[in-house]
Amino acid sequence: MMDTSRQDGFGRDGSASDDSASKSGVRARITAARVIVTCPGRNFVTLKIETDQGIYGIGDATLNGRELAVAAYLEEHVIPCLIGRDAHQIEDIWQFLYRGAYWRRGPVTMSAIAAVDMALWDIKGKIAGLPVYQLLGGACRSAVMVYGHANGKSIGDTVEAALEYKEKGYQAIRIQCGVPGLDATYGVSKHKTFYEPADSDLPAEDVWDTAAYMRVVPKLFAAAREALGEDVHLLHDVHHRLTPIEAGRLGRDLEPFRPFWIEDATPAENQDNFRLIRSHTTTPLAVGEIFNSIWDCKDLIQNQLIDYIRATIVHTGGITHLRKVAMLADLHNVRTGCHGATDLSPVTMAAALHFDLSIPNFGIQEFMRHTDATYEVFPNSYRFESGFMYCSEAPGLGVDFDEDKAKLYPYKRAYLPVNRLKDGTMFNW
Repeated sequence: MMDTSRQDGFGRDGSASDDSASKSGVRARITAARVIVTCPGRNFVTLKIETDQGIYGIGDATLNGRELAVAAYLEEHVIPCLIGRDAHQIEDIWQFLYRGAYWRRGPVTMSAIAAVDMALWDIKGKIAGLPVYQLLGGACRSAVMVYGHANGKSIGDTVEAALEYKEKGYQAIRIQCGVPGLDATYGVSKHKTFYEPADSDLPAEDVWDTAAYMRVVPKLFAAAREALGEDVHLLHDVHHRLTPIEAGRLGRDLEPFRPFWIEDATPAENQDNFRLIRSHTTTPLAVGEIFNSIWDCKDLIQNQLIDYIRATIVHTGGITHLRKVAMLADLHNVRTGCHGATDLSPVTMAAALHFDLSIPNFGIQEFMRHTDATYEVFPNSYRFESGFMYCSEAPGLGVDFDEDKAKLYPYKRAYLPVNRLKDGTMFNW
């Protein structure tokens, strides 16, 4: 079990199995696998795969608000196909679960595949006695730049929170503030430190006003840039709220404040929407946290309609598949900016850091710290320092799972909110 001492208030130290290196090269047959759902502040779905060498791997299968769908997919359809396979055959097992299902892609399927993929890389690293990033070709950088989330009900509250992040050493900060006239706004948390939007037994219904939002965001950026100076990167999440022409106008309005990016400016099902945005602004564009495969972003990347791809390991089929997305992006000068909110367990965060270290076209990594209870369930050894994250040097992913502590936090149904316009029309949350 890992040491759970805190590091800079963000992560925990740990170590891996002591004799794994000596078993390098030995076939690792999968003997058992099980799914554990726990709620140490929010729901997580964890897959644990065991081998005949006594080595196990951990994978994250969390799909925010639809956790039990993935758990059932794993238990009923995936785990029976894993028993007896060689855990070293990561690519072959990935192809079996993707091509063999016939019903490809989608968030449930790809989250389940991702959990298997993460667990197998964890096993391979432990057997080899190496951290996963070394198995991916080694490090392309010494650390991973991350951004934090500053928010508040007013512009002043958000700027104050951003200044606190700057004092903690963050070099990149996402800024979100309340919209006058609206009771709730995406990105504005009820708790100063933690943000978890899936917090009700049935979906909360929020009201949205695009015109009011468009008026407040440029004022927010002007105030933040004046208070924080030119050296801090400023990011903003639109969260699929705008039409392409509205997004183009917002991007142009923000150009004087040099945003690092605006994220999810419009829904990306129609990838050509970004062509219209691109024609109206030079503000960098990021998208992809709800993407599930390379096909969701192929045209956006090949046509250079975005600057950052935000697909995440847990929802895009794991390390194996996201590396292919990154390779395609690298050919077209698109960098990564992986989703890293609290709906990803520390297992995915650890996997993301290994991935981030190993690719040449890394851009930035979202990072939101979890609750203390979450870190107790998932002891880990990644750490934050001066705006950067450092991943574990322990064999595998460098994160563990305490099943006894997980039992203390039973599953609790929780939905993300939904949005309606003022006239009652359903809208994008």
